[in-house]
Amino acid sequence: MPPPPRSAVRLVQVTVPVGKRDAVLAALDEEGIDYVLTDETSGRKYVGVVYFPLPTAAVEPVLERLREVGLDEQAYTVIMEAETVVSRHFEQLTEEFEEREENGDLIAREELQARAEDLASSLSTYATMTVVSALVATAGLLLDSPATVVGSMVIAPLIGPAMAAAVGSVVDDDELFSRGVRMQALGIVLAVAAAAAFTGLINVANAVPASLDPGSIGQVRERLNPDFLSLVVALGSGIAGAVSLMTGVSSALVGVMIAVALVPPAATVGIGIAYGSVSMIVSSGVLVVVNVLSINLAALAVLWYSGYRPARFFREDEARTATVRRVAVLVATIAVLSVFLGGVTYDSLQTAEVETTVESEVGELFAAEGPYPEMTQFDTAVAFEPRDPVFLLHDASTVTVTVGVPPDADTAGVTAAIRERVTDAVGPDVEVQVRFVPYRTA
Repeated sequence: MPPPPRSAVRLVQVTVPVGKRDAVLAALDEEGIDYVLTDETSGRKYVGVVYFPLPTAAVEPVLERLREVGLDEQAYTVIMEAETVVSRHFEQLTEEFEEREENGDLIAREELQARAEDLASSLSTYATMTVVSALVATAGLLLDSPATVVGSMVIAPLIGPAMAAAVGSVVDDDELFSRGVRMQALGIVLAVAAAAAFTGLINVANAVPASLDPGSIGQVRERLNPDFLSLVVALGSGIAGAVSLMTGVSSALVGVMIAVALVPPAATVGIGIAYGSVSMIVSSGVLVVVNVLSINLAALAVLWYSGYRPARFFREDEARTATVRRVAVLVATIAVLSVFLGGVTYDSLQTAEVETTVESEVGELFAAEGPYPEMTQFDTAVAFEPRDPVFLLHDASTVTVTVGVPPDADTAGVTAAIRERVTDAVGPDVEVQVRFVPYRTA
């Protein structure tokens, strides 16, 4: 049997408290773990340091067993990735724990906390990378460049704070939880402020046309109509982030996925602020908030469901209470904001239905059995405008029909017929424009 891959092997070093030497070694012997014990001669309250290799699946249960026999929180525990272990006994141990554990790829709680702390980078680095990411995203949105927007996601450091908050909650590390929450709030504020300042600057410098309507840009428009499908992206990002953290897999690609849910909408809010567009600010702002909350909710639920708990047993009830309370707040807030998402989803379905109905009604005029079979319906476009004062809902405002007319065809009565069909479909308050385009069939 080949040795386990590097990611599946850990080398654990534990300091043994005075009076606990025999109990610790007996626990390791009972688990069938090979170890090396060295004496500790510094005169402190430890009698030695024990070293032993473990499969990743075994780290958490073995450390839990050692805590039961007296390994307190003051003991130093170091968990490192090992290159490989050449030992028939170790191979048997690996098989045993793989059969025993349902989630054999999960890392230990201590390692999980360490990874979460590492992902939540220093404040200066985090702020710098967030601002740069927001600036690149803003440029990509205004240029309508999907590649540039994707590039901004690659450098965004937003996965760290989200995972830190979730881990801090389930393991009852209030400092880690608070740090994650503060950094998430700071990141969103920085991204919005940077996008607004950059957009205002390029407007002052006339780097974009003065008549530019950002709402007409494709990349911006995608962030102005958040619906229930947006929840899928955010929840999937949170789940993927938690799984990558638990299994020790590289989180770089997952970080891009989380940035997809946060950076472009935050940049769109900044653009809306610069242009004074209330609808853009509210629509994109709700999308940002929903995505942040959904990512945290998904990560929190996955970590707790996977069995991560505080190191001290008597703190588990407190951690459970805090986690349940935070989940309740997240769910309640998402539910409230989902009313907004529901309205957008309903509006999207309604506008699509109006477009289909109008196109079908007008198309019947030019069908083979219709009154004008010699003509061709080239295009039917329906324009919508916000329904005041609820700008999330839209009504049809203008219908533009482009009709192909062969030579010598009589167009008398066509405009009136089209107007009648459109009025029957969407009401009398819609402006109807008809364009006749002469064509010849070769």
